[in-house]
Amino acid sequence: MPLVNISLRKGATLARRRAIADSIHQAMMNALEIPADDRFQLVHEHSPENMIQDRTFFGVERSENSVFIQIVINHRDVSQKKKMYELIVENLGKDPGIRKEDVFIGIVEVPQENWWAFARSVG
Repeated sequence: MPLVNISLRKGATLARRRAIADSIHQAMMNALEIPADDRFQLVHEHSPENMIQDRTFFGVERSENSVFIQIVINHRDVSQKKKMYELIVENLGKDPGIRKEDVFIGIVEVPQENWWAFARSVG
């Protein structure tokens, strides 16, 4: 049951926000083998002054189209996480057309006992 926080600049169209969310979810289904109905995503839009990033970091140029992605999950194998990173970047490149240099992904791993959802409590 991943929880995904997606941060981007204000002004993105509904279609762009949805394409970003869909691209991330598809990558997680493929890499982490989560079911299609295991989707919990929050899209946060920020004014330019509240979305701060260095334009050049380690020699990589970034644009105003950056998207910051934080994924909270149970422990996953390193190979699964690497595959997920690659697929997210690939999917976002296809739709909605975000450059790989403009994608920042952070994973927060939490133990299973730190999750609760009603479905788990009755199952």
